[in-house]
Amino acid sequence: MPLTIFRFTVLNLLLLIALGASAQSPQQPSSSEIFNSIRKLNVLGNVLYLAAHPDDENTRFIAWCANEKLFNAHYLSLTRGDGGQNLIGAELREELGIIRTQELLAARRVDGGSQSFSCANDFGYSRTAEETLTIWNRNKVLADVVWTIRKMRPDVIVCRFPTDARAGHGHHSASAILSLEAFALAADPKAFPEQLEHVQPWQATRIVTNTGRWWNSEINANDPGVVAEDVGTFSPVLGTSATEMAALSRSRHRSQGFGTTGSRGKQMEYFEHVKGDTARESLFDGIGTEWTRVEGGLAISRLCQKLESTFNLMAPHESIPALMELRQAINNLEDGFWKEVKTQEVGRLLASCSGLYLEATADVHSSAPGDSVKVTLEAVNRCPYAVTLKSIRSSELNIHDNDSKELLFNYKRDVKLSTSIPVSAPFSQPFWLKKEGTMGTYSVDDITLTHLPENRAAYILDVVIDFDGQAISYQVPVTYKWNDPVTGENHRPFVITPPVLVSFADGLEIFTSDEAREVEVKLLANTAGLQGELHLSAPKGWTLDPDRMTVKLSRKDEEQRVKVRLMPSKHAENGALQASLHANGQVYDLGMRTIAYEHIPTQTHFPKAQCQVVRIDLKRQGERIGYLPGAGDAVPEALRAIGYTVDELTEADLDPIALSKYDAILTGIRFLNVNDRAPQMMPALLKYAGAGGTVILQYNTSRGLETDAMVPFPLTLGRERVTEEDAKVTLLLPDHPALTSPNRITEADFDGWVQERGLYFASVWDAAYTAPLRMNDTGQKPEDGSLLIAKHGKGHFVYTGISFFRQLPAGVPGAYRLLANLIALDGEGESE
Repeated sequence: MPLTIFRFTVLNLLLLIALGASAQSPQQPSSSEIFNSIRKLNVLGNVLYLAAHPDDENTRFIAWCANEKLFNAHYLSLTRGDGGQNLIGAELREELGIIRTQELLAARRVDGGSQSFSCANDFGYSRTAEETLTIWNRNKVLADVVWTIRKMRPDVIVCRFPTDARAGHGHHSASAILSLEAFALAADPKAFPEQLEHVQPWQATRIVTNTGRWWNSEINANDPGVVAEDVGTFSPVLGTSATEMAALSRSRHRSQGFGTTGSRGKQMEYFEHVKGDTARESLFDGIGTEWTRVEGGLAISRLCQKLESTFNLMAPHESIPALMELRQAINNLEDGFWKEVKTQEVGRLLASCSGLYLEATADVHSSAPGDSVKVTLEAVNRCPYAVTLKSIRSSELNIHDNDSKELLFNYKRDVKLSTSIPVSAPFSQPFWLKKEGTMGTYSVDDITLTHLPENRAAYILDVVIDFDGQAISYQVPVTYKWNDPVTGENHRPFVITPPVLVSFADGLEIFTSDEAREVEVKLLANTAGLQGELHLSAPKGWTLDPDRMTVKLSRKDEEQRVKVRLMPSKHAENGALQASLHANGQVYDLGMRTIAYEHIPTQTHFPKAQCQVVRIDLKRQGERIGYLPGAGDAVPEALRAIGYTVDELTEADLDPIALSKYDAILTGIRFLNVNDRAPQMMPALLKYAGAGGTVILQYNTSRGLETDAMVPFPLTLGRERVTEEDAKVTLLLPDHPALTSPNRITEADFDGWVQERGLYFASVWDAAYTAPLRMNDTGQKPEDGSLLIAKHGKGHFVYTGISFFRQLPAGVPGAYRLLANLIALDGEGESE
């Protein structure tokens, strides 16, 4: 038979043909999983779930749609969750968004759904949809939602939230408002016509709200416009229920502390009609999800039924001839969308039934443009069926291996490939971070990137496999693999880095006087033979000596550290100290940051080579601070930057004599929520305060609180917060020591704050506390619970929801001055 090559193109956001994710080892499904995928061949249904953030999605519903109904279930999260808190580390903002992106992708690998995002940036908690849609580029985010609908072509769109204040967050209600607008616009060819070069207008059958019990506790299936679905069904094929799968999926949101215990049994979900055809009995009423929705599809359905009925659990490879017959029949259809979708599904099934293993690994985890690299393709055919490796190609890497290789049964074949990275290769910067965006929107100009949740792999090999005359092109990402003596086999993405990395030893330099200080710049060569001139520039009012110097880096991996003297004038402006290396006609001004956690693939991004320099009129009393880490923050580093000695403590360090050497003890954010030994540790801290010390408890949440005995006097934690970073702050007790000594705090100290004033304020407190500050968002009631101070024995106890964990790393002067005052509380408390 003549050789026919069918090429997979990633035209649909919910189907990735590459074997395995970009940094995961190729996964071989079990026979039961293969059988479920065969069953899915006869189902033609799409569901789009839409909300605002990572962790907003209903994983029960997604798991049920993907594994019980066998639909393509997709979650569009409008943001990447950059504005949230981080329970596993100190990463915030863009880096937290990178983590949460990967956690969503990990969740979808568990529950069977697919994932994408819009260009909206999570700028922090918002009280109203009006505020959110003002800060977001409304039209651009709306265009992304329309694009997703047109790309995925959902039969049903499900919103997590209502359009009004019941949603509890401006981002939540805004996501529902935009989805409702996009429901109609996606079908209008006059709306965003530039998209029609790549996608076609699409009208979903209906849009509904997945109503939550937290805003409608009385909802039931008999309410007008409401249908209910039991998503707690058990799959004998997979050996689990959708709800158990959903718990594993939701538990991937580790940075948010959403570990979830699985549940079993009936689980009802309710859906309220919003627009489109009204469902009467089922969410999918009137929607044909069989092959009959495609002209000529009836014959395909019969082939799928035959394939399902003849599948041999012990010998999946016996289905290869039937799969090839089915693939040929699908290819003869006129329909473009479902033809593409199902052709890709069959291609994956051919690989699964044959036990085909394809993995491409580089000999290094990163390379710079122009560098040589060795790539090994491992190919294994683990079935007795005849399979041939026809070719390996990559136009970008100039790889053209057309030497046909028979893949013998269970015989590993390694194909060694040597090549070079093109000198024009782009760096592996996450695409949404390549250009500077706004407070509310990332800048992504390439419309074809809109459907991608993350960067494509830096390089992909086009590997053509022949199954008895039918050849299929598999897209195999190049990754890096290594063995760890403890954890065994590990994988990470192969990335392209700048030829030289430029960064500062510290990302923040705080000056409390006009004295000059040395600042260190680090240069790391990712390629050999670099020589150029290092340029530095400082904000107005700062003097650099020198501001230029010649640098030579002869060897790859050579590192140089150079020091310059930086001195502020009395009127120095706070801002960014910037560095760049000018070499070979290019300007290199990027560093590199690696984010590594065991639950997600290692992530790399390239921030600008800059350091925040801040001149603060700051006085401090005390020298030594003890810090009990919480969920993760950079407060200890910030305190060191202004001259404190900071010791990070454990329970073993809480001996009264050992604690007596500290001027104050601070706990990290959510310390009481994440440390299961907090009940045993808090008495020692309160005793320390009673003996004359100062304990500063940064914010905690009432949910999941490990101890109620956290304070010397009654105090109730609430959910009150002030989200406007420029909200007016009133000094209720301007002469309180916390506002006068050693720094006189004025309203000017609350200028220049970032994202918010604070969160999880106290809502009720004992008269023993004083509350020196008042603040509120526009139109909201005044909040006095951001900072509470109580005399306790000979010392002080402080609870604060002020977001020092955001302000200090951002170099906000007033936050440093205020915290220095809290640390300096004088110990002249009154005994109880």
